[in-house]
Amino acid sequence: MSSSDLLLGLSQKALHLLQEDADKIEKLIEVQMENLTTRKCPLYEEVLDTQMYGLSREIDFAIRAELITENVGKQILVKLERNLAQLYEALNKKE
Repeated sequence: MSSSDLLLGLSQKALHLLQEDADKIEKLIEVQMENLTTRKCPLYEEVLDTQMYGLSREIDFAIRAELITENVGKQILVKLERNLAQLYEALNKKE
């Protein structure tokens, strides 16, 4: 296996793992959107914020290690940030 094959494999693995973590956060957002009848929960928001921060650090590491491009990392975060903004907007409307 050549070094370029190894790097490509590592890049694909890094992207897969980052996407798995992003999917977990996405699921948390979906669950909360489905339960908008419940009141705003600061603890749940804290968990989401912490998960988002952790993912952003993972993405930063993968970018610095040149396993993914900055553009790919930003795409993952932007999608989640949009969904999170929609959740917070919906929760604020319920108040």
